[in-house]
Amino acid sequence: MKVIAMIPARYEASRFPGKLMKDLAGKTVILRTYEATKQSNLFDEVFVVTDSDIIFNEITKNGGKAIKSIKEHESGSDRIAEAIENLEVDIVVNVQGDEPFTKTEPLSNLLHVFKTDLKKEIDIASLKFKMNDIEEINNPNNVKVVTDENDFAMYFSRSPIPYPREATKAVYFKHIGIYAFRKEALMKFTKLPINQLEAAEKLENLRFLANGLTVKMVETNEIAIGIDTPEDLEKANAIFKIKK
Repeated sequence: MKVIAMIPARYEASRFPGKLMKDLAGKTVILRTYEATKQSNLFDEVFVVTDSDIIFNEITKNGGKAIKSIKEHESGSDRIAEAIENLEVDIVVNVQGDEPFTKTEPLSNLLHVFKTDLKKEIDIASLKFKMNDIEEINNPNNVKVVTDENDFAMYFSRSPIPYPREATKAVYFKHIGIYAFRKEALMKFTKLPINQLEAAEKLENLRFLANGLTVKMVETNEIAIGIDTPEDLEKANAIFKIKK
């Protein structure tokens, strides 16, 4: 299998404009993310795909590979689909551009499910993390996922699912938004219309399920540290100081 990583990167961000170009211990956030993904040694190639000349130039001037988007896109998945349309690739992993602490083990486990999927029953694979804190469970910014007995996703929601009607304690999993796609599944996804579930929850992964695409969930104990706010950036800089 040819496996590549794509890092979709928009310069604008509603909560933290220009965050990918902010300084993180002497390098930009996007460059840190690119380098962490490369250093995993899991991919035949790693690309940043962006609508921004600033980000494109940041990656290429530092010896990295970047692709400039031609069209406007609603989601990172759509941006990646445009970039890979004419590339020969079997599996493409969507790595979030604001996660400079991307680690090797969760990505390796994600890719492993395709190596053992001889019947090609898996269209997409993603990660889940067990949640215990009630505030985190009730937080709509944390997307929850429920799976069947074979760890295929049944539903994603911003609401706490399952609902614990009886005294039996429910188990909750947070969806971590790193996806590994078969190329044909990603190209199919981008041609599908937004459905009512996706529109209501603002979750593109519900478009997968509504159209019969299978999503294999892989449990991880590693929780990614994203840069969503200036406070997150301060924490990330502190972590790099500790590492030194």
